[in-house]
Amino acid sequence: MNDRAALDLLVAHGPLTRTRLGELTGLSKPTASQLLGRLEAAGLVRATGNVTGRPGPSALLYEVNPGIAHVAALAVDEEGISAAVADITGAVLGEHRTRARATDEPGRARTVEQVAEAFTAALGAAGITARDVHRTVVATHGALDPRTGRLRYAAHLPGWSSLVLPDDLAEATGTPVTIENDVNLAALAERHEGAARDCRNFVLLWADEGVGAAVVLGGTLLRGAHGGAGEIGYMPLPGAPLARGGPETFAGPDAGGGFQMLAGSPAVLRLARAHGIDAATVSEALALAAATPGAGEAVLAELAARLATGLAAVVAVVDPELVVLSGEVCRAGGERLRDLVETELTGLALPRPRLRLSALKEAPVLTGALQVALADVRDTAFDTA
Repeated sequence: MNDRAALDLLVAHGPLTRTRLGELTGLSKPTASQLLGRLEAAGLVRATGNVTGRPGPSALLYEVNPGIAHVAALAVDEEGISAAVADITGAVLGEHRTRARATDEPGRARTVEQVAEAFTAALGAAGITARDVHRTVVATHGALDPRTGRLRYAAHLPGWSSLVLPDDLAEATGTPVTIENDVNLAALAERHEGAARDCRNFVLLWADEGVGAAVVLGGTLLRGAHGGAGEIGYMPLPGAPLARGGPETFAGPDAGGGFQMLAGSPAVLRLARAHGIDAATVSEALALAAATPGAGEAVLAELAARLATGLAAVVAVVDPELVVLSGEVCRAGGERLRDLVETELTGLALPRPRLRLSALKEAPVLTGALQVALADVRDTAFDTA
């Protein structure tokens, strides 16, 4: 237990002296010295320099040996695959983005090929090989059914619904592979280093090309019996057509109905055009709306009402203490949209959670995938029992 506590502190704080490590763990100086000697002999920590610029003899600094394990993370979307490789301390060593080509043929073989391409390029940027990687986490739309192993709600990603895809990806990368829902990973990233760091009960609302949610209760991610907890994009709401058919038949991120038809990126662009604001992207549309009195105010007010309606259904069931707003739509709307959503929720006969914008400016899904991979690898590498 002391070994693991010390290793976790070194990861969290960076290099520490023996004295400071003793203070943080509550261990005596002799015990802290024995602990560091044991971890150094095991190759888990190493001396990394001295503390200078203070009276008295210099003190050695110790850090986790970054080379003892590495992890990889990949985030899949309709436009391509992003990959990152990190050492066990969490330092990102290499990244790569592979974009889907218009000539790509859909199917499992091409999917595996694209993953391997992004994975290999990120390894090259990091200067390591697949033999150095102990865990790979792949983030994608949809939900992996724990009973069948099939990815549901992702028919719009050809090649990703195969029952043997996880095995194919493991063979292609030469590493153990875990496939995880992208919105769930964004929520875990917020819990680790974002807007939900101080919260054990929260919902992350993801409004982007599609709409989804992640629910964390008591610090634990809620998955559901079929892995589909949080797939609120298909939730029936007033003003939206119903999403019909099974989750394996949904051919697009909006599935032809549900909450996504009101608050996903395509819906926001349609709403803006209906008020005379023509833009190519959601970011552009909402920036124009913020700068356009009258019509722009109407766009933001209607979008806030739609988001609040969907959130009200979730809040009524889950009663979270916090809702984190994430995804392109929420980022583009910023604090003004957040304020409007909060106003819409105020006064309803419902619990009133705090509302915060995501605190992660870049790649929250990839960040979450790295955190999941690191947690798994650290549990193994840091076990000195």
